Amino acid sequence: MSTVQIRDAETTDLETITAIHNHAVVHTTAIWNEDAVDVDDRTVWLADRTAKGYPVIVAVDETGVVGYASYAQWRPHSGYRHTVEHSVYVRGDQRGRGIGKTLMTELIVRARGAGIHVMIGGIESGNVASIVLHERLGFSEVGRMPQVGAKFGRWLDLSMLQLVLDDRATPDAPAAAS
Repeated sequence: MSTVQIRDAETTDLETITAIHNHAVVHTTAIWNEDAVDVDDRTVWLADRTAKGYPVIVAVDETGVVGYASYAQWRPHSGYRHTVEHSVYVRGDQRGRGIGKTLMTELIVRARGAGIHVMIGGIESGNVASIVLHERLGFSEVGRMPQVGAKFGRWLDLSMLQLVLDDRATPDAPAAAS
């Protein structure tokens, strides 16, 4: 098994990021979009995330990019400024190697470093492997919303998981990592 390195995504990674994203769109319920995107779409996405100070990271081994992850503000209103939602995608032939866990761990470190209070994960309820991974990283399931999505001709349930990243008593208190 080869060593995986984590680094910030670069524009040269966008072709592979796009392919990983589109594989998830076409073959999985990890993302509830039914339309594939092109490299131009992912270029705008990367530029937007970067401009707002949100990380986009990649896992790389000798074969190239094998996964990517990011987070951004959970909802657009200022009251949610201390909460982010993350996404993690691993190349289909690389699943089961711990790459998702490695990417998630780095995102958590970066979120804590940025003073984020809560990280949210919205996961299709049938994706038991992802839910178990999140729970092993300290996330707790805080809700389940039946039939809020649709893909592949069926209704999808959404499990909401969250991880509280610090122990500050109020939003204005300094963040102390928990």
